[in-house]
Amino acid sequence: MHNSQKLKEITVFIADYASVLLGSGVHCTRVIRNSKRICESFGLDIKMTVFASSIILTLIDQEEDEMCTEVVVIPQVPVSFELNAELSALSWRAHDNPTTIGELRAEYEALLARPRLNSWVVTFMVSLANACFCRLFDGDLGAMAVVFVTTFIGFRFLRFLKKNRIDHFLAVLLVSFVSSALASLSVFFDSVDANIAVATSVLFMVPGVPMITGVIDILENHTLIGFARLMRAVLIVLCLAVGLSISMVIFQKGLL
Repeated sequence: MHNSQKLKEITVFIADYASVLLGSGVHCTRVIRNSKRICESFGLDIKMTVFASSIILTLIDQEEDEMCTEVVVIPQVPVSFELNAELSALSWRAHDNPTTIGELRAEYEALLARPRLNSWVVTFMVSLANACFCRLFDGDLGAMAVVFVTTFIGFRFLRFLKKNRIDHFLAVLLVSFVSSALASLSVFFDSVDANIAVATSVLFMVPGVPMITGVIDILENHTLIGFARLMRAVLIVLCLAVGLSISMVIFQKGLL
């Protein structure tokens, strides 16, 4: 059905597609299901093995008795539920309305090239959400205002560090320290509940997506990548706690 060159082209596309989905936090079963759906539209079978940092997949053309194997590194890309939904929809469009690999690749790249939300809007919404977390922990309006400001500064600092390719774990530690240290300054204001402000000032960095997908992967027998995701989440939380602890030691007299 497909010559060797065409089979190679499809394999490279599926590898790229699956790696982006995994890198953005989608659980393994969904990635395999979506990839298999696209392969079926070309009359191919797929075998995929997912590791913590790479994917090995083989596409098989039963009619021509040919196969092609590709190994690809899983990239670390920002989590985007909108992109994940669009990529899943792409697999359904390929399945329901079979097309050429060139057209499918063009549509895929168009999805990746879509402009993201304005970073300042994202920063504002993250800050507002974290201030609401503060309120859930009985923080007063003063504490909410402090958390909003410290989250805003911390999130922009995190983006700056990532843009300059600083190690993610080190970046989390530094941002945790800066955000909680700034929140600790609220001890000088009697109208602010400083303890709650400090404790909630770093919640915006809690890795919820890796925790959830890690548990899902383990429950669905993708144990290796599931534990890898959970371990990464644990390390992020540990770095977060270290940064928070350093600032609390510095300001301990005012906070205790």
